[in-house]
Amino acid sequence: MASSNKSIYAALAANLLIALTKFMAGFFSNSAAMVAEGVHSVVDTANQVLLLFGLHQSRKKPDAKHPFGYGKELYFYSFIVSILIFGLGGGVSIYQGIAHIITPEVPGNPTWNYAVLGMSVIFEGSSLLIAAKEFNKLRSELSWWQAIVKSKDPSTFLVLFEDSAAVIGLVIVAVCMFIGHTYHINYLDGLASLLVGLVLIFVSIILARESRSLLMGEGIGASTKKHIIEIVEQDQDALKLMHLMSTYQSPTEVLLMLIISFKSNLDTAGINNAIIRIRNRVKDEYSLIHFVIIQPDTFMEKVSPNMQLYV
Repeated sequence: MASSNKSIYAALAANLLIALTKFMAGFFSNSAAMVAEGVHSVVDTANQVLLLFGLHQSRKKPDAKHPFGYGKELYFYSFIVSILIFGLGGGVSIYQGIAHIITPEVPGNPTWNYAVLGMSVIFEGSSLLIAAKEFNKLRSELSWWQAIVKSKDPSTFLVLFEDSAAVIGLVIVAVCMFIGHTYHINYLDGLASLLVGLVLIFVSIILARESRSLLMGEGIGASTKKHIIEIVEQDQDALKLMHLMSTYQSPTEVLLMLIISFKSNLDTAGINNAIIRIRNRVKDEYSLIHFVIIQPDTFMEKVSPNMQLYV
């Protein structure tokens, strides 16, 4: 799944404008829930900046220190984003909520809050629609959850999760604010902030789980492994694929290592030819596999003790 910056830029613009209006509304109406929503939008704005920076860094060309490139920079910054959502977004919102439940304050004029909530729903909803539309193009025939789990590009689903959490948070704040204002239940403002925080922590845990898996070196799927085994073992000079190891270096680059048992009557030239043939076929079949390292199985050391071929 290739990343599209369109949804990230849309979310960045929406969150920046909404954060300013939420803080103004929270200041004039003395609403903890609205301040929590403002913090949420600031965190989301910072997240979009980090994602764009991570995408930029991940596209740097390989160098002497990083021969396989900088692709995992995106996974690192995606993980940082999930931590920010957990700590600054969820943590601050829960703290504010508990404080205002224990010591509820009489909210001021809610007109500002309703106006900001209405604008926020429009902006956040538009951003969510853009993110959903972009993700829908990438998921092919997979279900939404399957596409998220199988995606190797966290920027494609991270914005989707953030915008979904934002819309859910706005609905929670609007409902609690309306009930609290209508029936003069002051602690509902704090309860709304607490619920928003719990939503953010739930989302951050899912995002952290997916980003961590990629950062720690998630490999190719079972069906791809099965097909590569077939490619190798169908070669005229290969006996068996002994080991297959892989890792995603970036959403568009896979590092693959194969340890293959070749026929014992092959000389060095024959093994080299077989390695080149297998490597080319794997790379032709899978454009994402940029790096293929092939090594003969250890029993071949009996034929040529110092022979280790990397292609």
